Amino acid sequence: MTPGSNVPLSVPRVAVDVTAPVRLDVSGLLLTADGKVRSDDDFVFYNQPAGPGVTHQSGRGTGPDSITVDTGAVPEGIEKIVVTASLDAAAATFAGTEPTATVRDADTGSVIATFTPPRLGSETALVVAEVYRRGGAWKVRAVGQGYSNGLAGIATDFGVSVEEPAAAPAAPQAPAAPQPPAAPQAPAAPQGFGPPPAMPSTPPAQPPAAPAKINLDKGRVSLTKNQSVSLVKAGKPLMSSVRLGLGWEPAAGGRSIDLDASVIAYGPTRNHIETCYFGRLSIINGAIQHSGDNLTGAGAGDDETITVHLGGLPPEVTGLVFTVNSYSGQKFNKVARAYCRLLDGATGEELVRFDLTNGEARTGVLMCKMVKQFSGEWEMTALGDFIDSRSAKGMVKPAAAAL
Repeated sequence: MTPGSNVPLSVPRVAVDVTAPVRLDVSGLLLTADGKVRSDDDFVFYNQPAGPGVTHQSGRGTGPDSITVDTGAVPEGIEKIVVTASLDAAAATFAGTEPTATVRDADTGSVIATFTPPRLGSETALVVAEVYRRGGAWKVRAVGQGYSNGLAGIATDFGVSVEEPAAAPAAPQAPAAPQPPAAPQAPAAPQGFGPPPAMPSTPPAQPPAAPAKINLDKGRVSLTKNQSVSLVKAGKPLMSSVRLGLGWEPAAGGRSIDLDASVIAYGPTRNHIETCYFGRLSIINGAIQHSGDNLTGAGAGDDETITVHLGGLPPEVTGLVFTVNSYSGQKFNKVARAYCRLLDGATGEELVRFDLTNGEARTGVLMCKMVKQFSGEWEMTALGDFIDSRSAKGMVKPAAAAL
């Protein structure tokens, strides 16, 4: 699955396992239509492992933690169950760590879908996926939304009461006599994730706030590699036609270069749907159209363009990867001023630009991707990843991995 994509559920009980190379704490929150829990009892995790229709299963350090949703037992007022993951180690972030959610039939174990949130950085907690109602049926959606303030930040956003730990006493005190255990209570912040540490003499540094998502409100956006822009302007997702222009020139003293631009369309499980290239100029009932082949790269302006009618894309198209290949076999270190730019299809206004420099001695490059978010908006990310392939066909698998 890709961020924002969804898969219908054909079984009543599903388990969402979340795995990573490091220890994770996985939880589930039952949310009403306003996106909040009804009470702290709707927060399901390892110290409170059961809620109405939702249970937590610990991997005990040897396997993945799992959230199981029995859709038939979920109360009517609950619209979705979000599955979250946070890092067990103090001060750790998801940079360099790729958690994977596996959705499976809780009774047979058969896999329904998998999702790996792409390119994580300073996040310390994630909303990984959600199981939700829609039109009387249940679906699962890939989310991948990050938080920089840990699971306590997620819990607070969804209405869970998070208590601040008490300050450490001035001097050590003799331990009180043990008391019989009380009835289960909602744990302190982060709720129940181990005993609260003693407060240091100076407050710990707070993690930096997550950067605001870049959008189109301030005009044209110039991207650097791996940077993303949300195709939203004035609070509204861009759903009209957009045109992706790609251009290049031979390096100094070089001869003409025959490069080919393509776009590869994918579905929710990174499944290849169709490829638009010089040999197939229109795909998906005309929703994506190619301008035709430029054999030399000569002339000013875009060498090849691909028009995407965003409003005409069917729901099963959730990811687009734009690629360039050297059909003639010349390497990209012989190409100068390669770029891609996104334009408003109606006005020709340039919206986003990515200038690719320092090409590698390879014959293919993933220029950028566009991924449909769970909110319905599209997000464009600059890639600049080089591949050994002279045709779009050889880019299908690497492009799927980049989504």
